[in-house]
Amino acid sequence: MSLRQKTPAEYYETVIDSVGDGVIVVGRDGIITLFNPAAEEITGFSRRQTQDALFEKVFCQEKILLEMASKTIRTGLTSSDHENVVVRSTGRIKPVAATCAPLMLSSGETIGAIITLKDITYVRELEAAVRQADRLSTMGTLAAGLAHEIKNPLGGIKGAAQLLERELGDESDLREYTRVMIRETERIDHIIRELLELASPRGLLLTPVNLHRVLADILLLQQQTVAGRDIQFIKKFDPSIPDILADEQMLTRLFLNLIRNAVEAMGRAGNITVSSRVLSDYRLAQNEKYSRMVAIEIADDGPGIPEEDLENIWTPFFSTKSGGTGLGLTICHKITAEHRGMIKAESESGKGTKFTVLLPLVQ
Repeated sequence: MSLRQKTPAEYYETVIDSVGDGVIVVGRDGIITLFNPAAEEITGFSRRQTQDALFEKVFCQEKILLEMASKTIRTGLTSSDHENVVVRSTGRIKPVAATCAPLMLSSGETIGAIITLKDITYVRELEAAVRQADRLSTMGTLAAGLAHEIKNPLGGIKGAAQLLERELGDESDLREYTRVMIRETERIDHIIRELLELASPRGLLLTPVNLHRVLADILLLQQQTVAGRDIQFIKKFDPSIPDILADEQMLTRLFLNLIRNAVEAMGRAGNITVSSRVLSDYRLAQNEKYSRMVAIEIADDGPGIPEEDLENIWTPFFSTKSGGTGLGLTICHKITAEHRGMIKAESESGKGTKFTVLLPLVQ
């Protein structure tokens, strides 16, 4: 059946059901008369649960939303709140941008309210990523100053240790101490170089980059490192994703770090899944239009990251690995931020970890 063959009621129902935002219609008596599929997706309530149900009963936990609907029905005024409204029927808090407009007859009489909901979870995550990037930038600047101060005396210590080693005989027990001194100064020098890179990036060399080729090359190399272990790499790439404008060398480092972390987190066996997909409805900055982004997900079924550690993984020098500098994920965060994207981590102890990198789909 074409749109022209539909009755007016069927036509408008099709239009409402196709809208990407949640649409809820509430009568003056507080009864829900319309609940589109997007509203089901956002709130977690089904149309069957809400049809002819009291709005106040269904959304009993969402006081701000109830107040908005009540005010609009009572006064006929439109109200909006893009900061404080949440829905939590799914067991987790989901932030939404809500607008409540009056449903009016041609005579001007208000007979209910039309509530629209937009899921802004991704927007909140992006805002949090920007704040984290600002903090890391400040810390990186301080660390760079400290690194410059340390580098010269460190070079002197290493040079003195090397001279001392040459003076000692091959059989001297003291040579072991000089080797330790040289090895440790080299380790500190490696940390300093990473700190300087964190604070003073070389700038992006933007070219068209095929993300799937970059990821496939990394997985091919990592396949050799897991020889003798029963670790499987699973690729789930969206073939419709075009090349994006990015720095290929920096993205290679980013994804290599994340995939290597996943490999190191695994035991003798398990799966690492690398997938790509396109996400819409993302806004890169406060006053920019919503645009599409590419999501690269790297998930493992290893032991996971304890909840108390998850919020600290982006902090410089925080590491749960022996011998790690604690700068790897911090650098990953910076590379992503420089590409005007974001990175987030989800983990559950005993079930694995998933890192998601979001990059603008700029061609």
